[in-house]
Amino acid sequence: MKRIFITLSITIFSIGITNVFYGQNTPSKEILNWYNGTGAGMHTEKAYKQLEGKKSTTVIVAVIDSGIDIEHKDLEGKIWTNEKEIPNNGIDDDNNGYIDDIHGWNFLGNSKGENVNQANLEKTRILRTLSVKFKDVDPLLVSASDQSDFKLYQKVKLEVETEKANYVKYIEQLESLSGLIDKIPGIVSKMIGIKDYTEKDLENWKTKSQEEDQIKGLALDIFSGRLTKAVLDEQMNYINDQINYYLNVDFNERTLIGDNPNDFSDTHYGNNDVEGPEALHGTHVGGIIGAIRGNNLGGDGVAENVKLMVLRAVPNGDENDKDIALAIRYAVDNGAKVINMSFGKPYSPHQKEVFEAFKYADSKGVLLIHAAGNDNANVDTDPNFPTSLYSFQAQKLDLFLTIGASTSNLNKDEDKGFFSSLFVCENYKTNHKLPADFSNYGQTKVDVFAPGSEIYNSVPQSEYKILQGTSMAAPMVAGVAALLASYFPNLTMNEIKNIILKSATSYKGRKYFKPGTEELVDFASLSVTGGIVNVENAVKMCLALEATKK
Repeated sequence: MKRIFITLSITIFSIGITNVFYGQNTPSKEILNWYNGTGAGMHTEKAYKQLEGKKSTTVIVAVIDSGIDIEHKDLEGKIWTNEKEIPNNGIDDDNNGYIDDIHGWNFLGNSKGENVNQANLEKTRILRTLSVKFKDVDPLLVSASDQSDFKLYQKVKLEVETEKANYVKYIEQLESLSGLIDKIPGIVSKMIGIKDYTEKDLENWKTKSQEEDQIKGLALDIFSGRLTKAVLDEQMNYINDQINYYLNVDFNERTLIGDNPNDFSDTHYGNNDVEGPEALHGTHVGGIIGAIRGNNLGGDGVAENVKLMVLRAVPNGDENDKDIALAIRYAVDNGAKVINMSFGKPYSPHQKEVFEAFKYADSKGVLLIHAAGNDNANVDTDPNFPTSLYSFQAQKLDLFLTIGASTSNLNKDEDKGFFSSLFVCENYKTNHKLPADFSNYGQTKVDVFAPGSEIYNSVPQSEYKILQGTSMAAPMVAGVAALLASYFPNLTMNEIKNIILKSATSYKGRKYFKPGTEELVDFASLSVTGGIVNVENAVKMCLALEATKK
């Protein structure tokens, strides 16, 4: 499932919604392209200065996502074309099983051109399947051989029912909040005695109660544009999708597609509509990887000489394991060197089939980049599938990276315990939020962090938006891998992967808040490398390694 975050300081309402958009769409100078800059950025611009005069080759990056607006003005010339296929002749010219797959393939549609947008969560699918067997069964009569499935049934049933009940509460909260938006300015004016107050007036407001604190927080979000009725409408739409589709066992998106999602040999489904009905997420991901650089439109892509292969397999809801496995194989067979996977879910019924596809990519020298997930969870203990290390694996594959999300909040000073637990100033808090609050982490299963907070880049209809999530961090690294492969074609993808990890800026020994908490931990405990991707360092290492091969 693709997940992005909204940043709101709504303390009066406990809205635990994550898959929505950041409300401010006009970037400040501090936000625009920060991820390619210095400080907490990846030093991309400095890397390109080192590469001046050096020729590059085109690298194909497969984007397995919600689809991409292939006509976006910032992606002109950046979309992969299958030269072996004659456009729109209704014939599978290259005999790969996909008719008219000009720019990739859509695994979420049918031959009539109809497309899936909303889908179940995987736990909803599991509940629907197991309900046939266990819905009215007396727990005392469940056989020993069925105990494992019955426990899974009980687990997903509780999760689905609990989430649905919570979303009903969220609807009530959102409706109340929507009614407050118009009233807050008048309330604040009376409280502070200023009719036409400014943001500075709000910041200087010395509140005297919890109620005033809450109103101040709302007023600041309204004033900055982070809280609007449009933002609340987006959240309401998300909640309705949860109730009506994601968590609804009576809804089955696979009916439209017409295949058997449990039969991995049933591959003749889908269509060539690679944009689909909602390509916001995938277009943003694609822009991070390869949007035209230096044209003063939106944010710059990381990789310059890149072609994006579009594989639509991630709906609003959880992706199906079969779609992911087939998309991986399609990407490998059609020349991709890097595959970006900005999706994930807590349940995966066909883990071995997905792993076999990963192993196939690994055997062909294709680098897989996966987003760690946005639950501020430790994926060493709470997996986010697909994963770099399944329970049946002896060791990680060579060419698989899992990416956590970092912010622009770089603490330049070592933490020396100067601030006591009784006094933590706001600057101190900000400076200790280098790992994004939402990011998953793991000392063994997350390899490295990359910028994923407040990322301004392309969305459909040649527009731009600020989004955030590990979904944005993964394509940063996919872009870096493509950049390095483009300028150093004699290096293997395994060498490039190792350089990306070894060249990361290390923050070992530096303490930051563990995502989702205010517990200070060593950054080294959050990933394998304890670092953030640094393209400048990576290019230096590639140049040095290339020199040894001449």
